Amino acid sequence: MSTRAFAAQSATSPLGPHSIVRREPLASDVAIDILFCGVCHTDIHFARNEWGFTVYPVVPGHEILGRVTAVGAGVTKFKVGDLAAVGCMVDSCRTCPSCRQGLEQFCQNGSVFTYNGPDKHSGGMTYGGYSESIVVDEAFTLKVPGNLDPASAAPLLCAGITTYSPMRRWNATKGRKVGVVGLGGLGHMGVKFAHAFGAHTVLFTTSPGKTEDGRRLGADEVVISKDADAMAKHAGTFDMILDTVSADHDINAYLSLLKLDGTLVLVGAPAQPLALSAMGLLMPRRQVAGSLIGGIAETQEMLDFCGRHGIACDVEVIPIQQINEAYERMLRSDVKYRFVIDMASLKQ
Repeated sequence: MSTRAFAAQSATSPLGPHSIVRREPLASDVAIDILFCGVCHTDIHFARNEWGFTVYPVVPGHEILGRVTAVGAGVTKFKVGDLAAVGCMVDSCRTCPSCRQGLEQFCQNGSVFTYNGPDKHSGGMTYGGYSESIVVDEAFTLKVPGNLDPASAAPLLCAGITTYSPMRRWNATKGRKVGVVGLGGLGHMGVKFAHAFGAHTVLFTTSPGKTEDGRRLGADEVVISKDADAMAKHAGTFDMILDTVSADHDINAYLSLLKLDGTLVLVGAPAQPLALSAMGLLMPRRQVAGSLIGGIAETQEMLDFCGRHGIACDVEVIPIQQINEAYERMLRSDVKYRFVIDMASLKQ
């Protein structure tokens, strides 16, 4: 079925109106009328081919929230009228060791990502949430707590799970000291989750103007990372630090803040390799780790947790016609803290 969308036609062209084809729902499929779609920095990377493997035209968007309009004969989790969500993946092999552990994002035969991935059903590439509708297997479709504002909940599908998953894995709980580097789309969710888990939460930012916001979001302390004395006061005291920064920066400054067996977890993706001090790792047996979104079960767990605790993203809602301006503003960090597209604007 023909579907209106916004797409980039090349690495240098702005996004604009485009028509794509969605499949008719199969037996296990859920058809969703998209209400809101969050805007992730990954969308910019793909639209501008900054990672070198974009296939054009590309329709970005993997923070999708909408209303179910049809279900296949075998669907059991959803009915027409339900709120439903789709994150970064729409399929995987489901049989490899990673998939059997609920780690579909690490599928050893290749996860099928929501856009710019090989479409197993229709051929060609998958198309994302900058569109009026989407059809996804119910196994990769998520339930949305009804008490959450739909627009604010949409970015949970990437920004939320990207920060929730490492907090859970590295035990950001009461009695632990947890740092969050950067207060952007990812960082503001990291602060919210660390606070909700009961950890002593410290925000690191280069911007003194973000101190008040950091405390509002749940930080017990805010440290201006350019202040060497302020940083030194925290040396060797952190159990975990979540680094959300995608720009080039000195990670050794944060390594020195970890205690014995402390872990620095990277979820940002700088374009260039980061310099790492071997001695900073060796002396107090510190660790550097990475984390990528989360599996389907963990993403549902995250959404349920957010429903119980009333957690959602701080968003600025825009019409699709402002997406190119929004990209430029994101690059200037001129958003608090996630853009979300009201997809009703696509139909105007």
